[in-house]
This record gives sequence, C-alpha cells and structure tokens, in this order.
Amino acid sequence: MSSPRKISLRPDRELARAVAASKAPAISRAAAVLRLLGKSDSALGVQAIARALGIVPSTCLHVLRALAAEELVSFDPDTKRYSLEAGILTLARHWLRRNRFNDLCQPLVDRIAGTFDVTALGVQIVGLEHIVVVAVSQSEHSFQLSTQIGSRFPALISATGRCIAAFGDHSEEALASRFETLRWDHPPTFHEWKDQVEQTRTRGLAVDEGHYISGVTVVSAPVWSTRTKLSHALVAVSIGNGLKRGGLPAMQNALLHAAQNLSHQLCGEVSP
Repeated sequence: MSSPRKISLRPDRELARAVAASKAPAISRAAAVLRLLGKSDSALGVQAIARALGIVPSTCLHVLRALAAEELVSFDPDTKRYSLEAGILTLARHWLRRNRFNDLCQPLVDRIAGTFDVTALGVQIVGLEHIVVVAVSQSEHSFQLSTQIGSRFPALISATGRCIAAFGDHSEEALASRFETLRWDHPPTFHEWKDQVEQTRTRGLAVDEGHYISGVTVVSAPVWSTRTKLSHALVAVSIGNGLKRGGLPAMQNALLHAAQNLSHQLCGEVSP
C-alpha cells in the first residue's frame, strides 16, 4: 500500500516585516527567533537566523544568548548552532492546562477525521493577524496534511478566513488591506471573495475549493468563546473530490454541528 500523500500548507512568512513594524522590537525579535527555530527541521547558526529574519547578526547573537539563559533555546558548542530547548514545553504546558478549547476540540476532530476520511484541525484566531493550529487529527487512508500544532497561517486565507470576515467585527477597509497580502494558488478577486463571505454568513460555514491550494478542498466552521467573540474554528481538509465522494453535505453538517456544540460548551450559548 502506498503511503499517504502529504501536502504542506504555507504558513505566514512575514517575520522580518513584523519585527520591523513592532513597537517592542526586542520582544518581537525573540519571538521571531523562537518561531523560526520551531519551524526548522535542524539546528541553525547565528548567520542563518539573522539572514532569515533580517536581523543584524550581532543583535541576533544577543537575542539568542538571552533566550539560552532563560532555557528557551540550546546552543551546541561543537556545531555553533541553536535549537529549541525544553523550557518551551513548560510555557506550552501552562497554556494547554488552562485552555478548554483544546480538551473539548480533540475528540471532535478525531471523530470528523475518522468518519469522513479527512484531515481535521482546530485553530485559534488571533484577530486579523493569523490563525494558529492547536489540534490536529490526520486521515489514515487518503492524504496527510503536513501541518503541526503551533503552525501559523494568515488570518484571512482559505475557508477560515471567510469565517473571520463573515462573523468578526472588521471594517471593509481592514479586510481589503489584509486581503491584498494573501497568497493563493488561484486567487479570487476581492469582489468575488466578498460574495463568498456573504455566502458564509448565510450558510454558517465556509468552503474553499482549490483557491488556496490547487486541488484541495477546505471546510471551516466558526467557534465562539463568548456570545460576541469569534475565537476558534473547526476545519476539515481533503484532496481533490474526496469530500464530495464522502458526502460534502454530510461533512458540512457534521462540522457545523460540532462547532455549534463546542461554542455552547465554551460560552453557554450556541453561536448566532
């Protein structure tokens, strides 16, 4: 039997721009370094990190030494390279322990992935900045989505982006500005995208069929942590017509029902 096909979603890579625009550049540089090391498959040297983030090497070295002192990164004296240290796990554990969404979401994405033979995700929404993957359940039979807990993506991209635009309190000017920065395989015009946002508002969930990544269908349903705050989304991803063969309407109903129940558990009310 052939191994499942892996597809890599493309995370936000505007770290250098974020650092340059920050009002607290020292903190932004440290966060950017940690994020870069977290995405890298191998340890990195000072020059490679500085080049990737657009930071002066001497400044980058100071940041790395400070992070090493806090046990957030480790330094290998033989290779002169840096990687994440176990101190990161302490911070992550504290966050996971107090985050109800993760505990409630994982059984739901496991059920959706198993029932419909898709990859299912739980994502957290951070305004118009980005979304963060906080729960993953991979399909065992078709393809695997190459993403991990902690992966970040631009907020308005794909199906989840349409949910954010439809149910978040954002001006058209703010949406248009962010929309211009997005990268798609088959980009819709802003007018087309706005029509899709309106459809999302009517249906209660969003579908992206090949716009973000060619040949990939993404379905996303919004989740509220309070009656007025869109905070998360449940997402299902399939290659080609997999969702249609497995019953796209059934998938949509299951995903929407799961998201509504999750909203009810988080805030005591089913989302509008």
